[in-house]
Amino acid sequence: MAPPPTLLLILLVVVATLTAASSDTNDERVEELLSLQSRSKSGIIRLNDQTLSRFLTSVSTPRPYSIVLFFDAAQLHDKSELRLRELHQEFSIVSSSFITNHNVSHPSRSKLFFCDIEFKESQFSFTQFGVNALPHIRLIAPNHSLKDSLHMDQGDFSRLAESMAEFVESKTKISVGPIHRPPLLSRNQLILIVVAFLIWIPFFVKKLFSGQTLLHDPKVWLAGSVFVYFFSVSGAMHNIIRKMPMFLLDRNDPSKLVFFYQGSGMQLGAEGFAVGFLYTVVGLLLAFMTQGLVKVKNVTVQRVIMLLALLVCFLAVKQVVFLNNWKTGYGIHGFWPSSWN
Repeated sequence: MAPPPTLLLILLVVVATLTAASSDTNDERVEELLSLQSRSKSGIIRLNDQTLSRFLTSVSTPRPYSIVLFFDAAQLHDKSELRLRELHQEFSIVSSSFITNHNVSHPSRSKLFFCDIEFKESQFSFTQFGVNALPHIRLIAPNHSLKDSLHMDQGDFSRLAESMAEFVESKTKISVGPIHRPPLLSRNQLILIVVAFLIWIPFFVKKLFSGQTLLHDPKVWLAGSVFVYFFSVSGAMHNIIRKMPMFLLDRNDPSKLVFFYQGSGMQLGAEGFAVGFLYTVVGLLLAFMTQGLVKVKNVTVQRVIMLLALLVCFLAVKQVVFLNNWKTGYGIHGFWPSSWN
């Protein structure tokens, strides 16, 4: 038997009322998040157990927004190996860049919010997410529960703000936009530097014409040449362009540091400097043997020093070959001349 029209009408009214109430509640939460965001210098919203429940667990899915949550612990800021201060600063840059690239009227502005949560203030929330090691960043999408949220891997920290933004864009399909980093020097600092430079110019010109500057010292040019050589062979430019970290935390044991990354997809700063140092040692020894050792009159001393230098060069090159084989899997083999067989 079909339900009476009056009952159908009542059900429709109830459903419409509940839908409107849910929509109003979501709109209120979005407005509250935008208000909290506007009060923060970087746009990061500080959450605690109560506000996390209000904006995440007590809201029915799908929510009209995604939240990127940075888990912080002030008592661990002194542990340099965790890099919490640096990573939080980079997280702030991503947040402020997103706000700069999307004005208030932009539809994406109310769909993505960057938040952080502190351990001492919100230990229950850390337990809910199952966070037992830092650094830790999670993305809670509109249809995610706390357990379904996405964890940002260590590789997504490799290029700091840029890689964090790529992670957010790939998971939310919302564009963060260009990363805007604060200038290294403020306007007043630039003015002070320019004034000091203008005052220094006359003194420099006087020294230059009298031949008393560092530019006339051969030792400075020698040190500069060695620096340029080391800078070139150590991959320092690669580290600067890609913003590669010097080391990473071991995934299996966060108390340990990883200085050499096995795999051809990424090179850490420390391993580049290590290989660059070995190259520089070989280069300096070869330069010493061809330019300095030949001036020694004692032939025996020449031969002993030359053999020691060649031994050091051989060991250094052997170590570079070993590291290359360990990292990439490619082997380098030596062969005797065919005429020796």
